[in-house]
Amino acid sequence: MTTSPHHGPHHASHASHHGPVVHDWAVASLPGTDFDPVPHRLLHEEPVARVRLPYGEGHAWLVTRYEDVRLIGADPRMSRALTVGRPLPSTTPHTLAPAGGVGRADPPDHTRLRRLIAPTFGRRRIAALRAHTERRAETLALDLLETGPPTDIAESYVGPLSAAVVAELLGVPAADLDRVQDWRAGILSHDTTADAGEAVKREIAGYFADLARHRAAHPADDLISELAAARAAGELSTPELVSMAVMLTLNGLDAVRNIVSTMVYVLLTHPEQTAELRAELRAEMSTELGSEPCTEPGRLSGAVDELLRYIPQRNGVGMPRIATADIEVGGVTVRAGEAVHVFYPAANRDPAVFTDPDRLDLTRAEAPHLAFGHGAHYCAGAQLARMEAEVMLGTLLRRFPGLALAAPPEHIAWRTGTVNRGPETLPVTW
Repeated sequence: MTTSPHHGPHHASHASHHGPVVHDWAVASLPGTDFDPVPHRLLHEEPVARVRLPYGEGHAWLVTRYEDVRLIGADPRMSRALTVGRPLPSTTPHTLAPAGGVGRADPPDHTRLRRLIAPTFGRRRIAALRAHTERRAETLALDLLETGPPTDIAESYVGPLSAAVVAELLGVPAADLDRVQDWRAGILSHDTTADAGEAVKREIAGYFADLARHRAAHPADDLISELAAARAAGELSTPELVSMAVMLTLNGLDAVRNIVSTMVYVLLTHPEQTAELRAELRAEMSTELGSEPCTEPGRLSGAVDELLRYIPQRNGVGMPRIATADIEVGGVTVRAGEAVHVFYPAANRDPAVFTDPDRLDLTRAEAPHLAFGHGAHYCAGAQLARMEAEVMLGTLLRRFPGLALAAPPEHIAWRTGTVNRGPETLPVTW
């Protein structure tokens, strides 16, 4: 194993005379859907293992097996709040989730914050956002057809659509959309230093603090108005409001852009399965005689879930948890005070749960994937992200029957040095 830089003292990656084996996980950026060999090997050989990561001090447990990952996610003795202020083993040099934000809260704070945003992701709001997203997708698709191929589908279609959905959800005025896109570009660019990234996040935070003040005086049907009202009622603080808005913006712009662009890449590099999917979608739509095209057929929903399972969405791990008691995981005792990371992409490739797990199968109907996590910290925007993927892919499959990569797969550039994996550009033709 190669070793990697650390902020703490370096230790050998092998066992000492009597000490435990600690695996160095350098977390290299990988192209396409290549799977990181370290967690893949540990899933099969040592599903609860000690690892050392590129940043932070000491080592942490890495849990990779499906049932063990679910157990950690659902166990209330696993704390996120206790991670604040500790130099824990990490994939990134700075912590992405703010202290006091929903991602680093435990009950009762976590329960309170999730309850405040629950209506935002309820059926009524998602249904309204679906209609909005379908209209935007149709408009963008018609613009692309008029302009003609080739195009970078990530920048001309997926990126603008994900930005428009976030703006609609939060209540960002259309006139400010260009600023949102500039923030996305600043955060996505691999030329952005850690300091520049923090500066962009501060700018976003200032913007949402101002927008919340405006919405408190002039409420509308959007999340910022709801959070501003909750703040006025003493149900959350200004830092909590801002951290929630920033989290949703960054996930909506960065994570959705990358995962949906990668889904397009996977579909175009599995043409036989995609042709079958397209044929089934045509058959489903033809049964809706005279009605508007439907971008939410069950077949597409199942395909999106398989893509979410199959695609390793991120480089390395996210936020760890701290055990507040001794806990048995996969036959190993995690001691109170120890840090535990879970790796959802590995759990999604667990051969005990998924048949031939390293193969894409758009007709797969097995256990639910863990791409959005599990337990109390299950992704709040999961239904929103799934809806966006269904609409974007459904519109592309329907409007562009000849859609194909405009470059060989091995020539496509993938982002490096970033949290969320995805193509830098995705040139397509039709």
